[in-house]
Amino acid sequence: MSELKLVNTYKNELQKYSLEQLRYKSGETVWSIGQMYDHLILVAHEYLDNMETCSTLKDKQPLGKTEFGVRLFKIGGFPPIKIKLPVELNAPPNNSYSKDDLISRMDQVILRLSQWESKVENINPNYKVEHGGFGWLNAREWYDLVGMHFRHHLRQKDELEQRLVK
Repeated sequence: MSELKLVNTYKNELQKYSLEQLRYKSGETVWSIGQMYDHLILVAHEYLDNMETCSTLKDKQPLGKTEFGVRLFKIGGFPPIKIKLPVELNAPPNNSYSKDDLISRMDQVILRLSQWESKVENINPNYKVEHGGFGWLNAREWYDLVGMHFRHHLRQKDELEQRLVK
C-alpha cells in the first residue's frame, strides 16, 4: 500500500471514534488512540522535514545506514516488536486534540506526501540527513520511512481499538 493511501486510510478511520474513544487510556503507560495519531503526525513531519533538507543539500554524504537501518530497509519496515525510545525522546504525545484537529493535521501530512511523491525520485540519493538509529538516509528513504512508521503502528492501533469500551 502506498504511503498516501495508508495515511488516507488512517485519516478516514478517525471518523469512527468518539472524542471519548480518541482520548481513552486503558492504563497509565498506555497511549490513547488520539496520542498514537499525534505521535504519527509529529514523526511524519519530522521525516518529511528531513526529506526536504536532503533536497536542499549541495554536498554528497559518503556514509550510509547503520546495521539496523540496512536491515530495516531490506525488510521494508520495522520488525513486529514494541520499540522503547530513550527517556528524553519518549515524552507522551498530546491527548487533548479533537477529532477535527487530528483530521486537519492528517490532511497536512497527506498534502506534503502528495506534493513530494513525484519529486522525491529527482533528489540526489547521495544527499543525506542522519537518523539517530538508522544512520544516513536520503530523501527517498525518509519519504518511505513515513509509510513504514504508519504500518508499524497498525498493530498498536488494533490493540488500542480492542480495549475501547464500545
